[in-house]
Amino acid sequence: QVQMVESGGGLVQAGGSLRLSCVGSGLTFSAYAMGWWRQAQGKEREFVAVIDSSGGYTYYADSVKGRFTISRDNAKNTVSLQMNSLKPEDTAVYYCAADRTTLSRSKYWDQKSEYDYWGQGTQVTVSS
Repeated sequence: QVQMVESGGGLVQAGGSLRLSCVGSGLTFSAYAMGWWRQAQGKEREFVAVIDSSGGYTYYADSVKGRFTISRDNAKNTVSLQMNSLKPEDTAVYYCAADRTTLSRSKYWDQKSEYDYWGQGTQVTVSS
């Protein structure tokens, strides 16, 4: 059974930082591209960032580019999201997601339907 478990969310002031982590189990982690998504209350789930299976390629939504950094450790089945210079509009539930592919690029990584497994999410709240 595949499980994806996020951690690291919390309450932070604007301008602060948080580091989210997601541990995967029950899957060959190194065979999956890993993404981070977020969903603010009353809004659609939106793409944040993705990293390919080897960790050699990353892609970010424009809204987080230059502030967030995605990374992975395949030996620990972990993908992380370092979030700096946080803004109130970053407030959302953050989800990690796994896409079974070893491609280093995909034009579909910003589409929810591309992902095979999702975590339950972790709340990030940024106060102004």
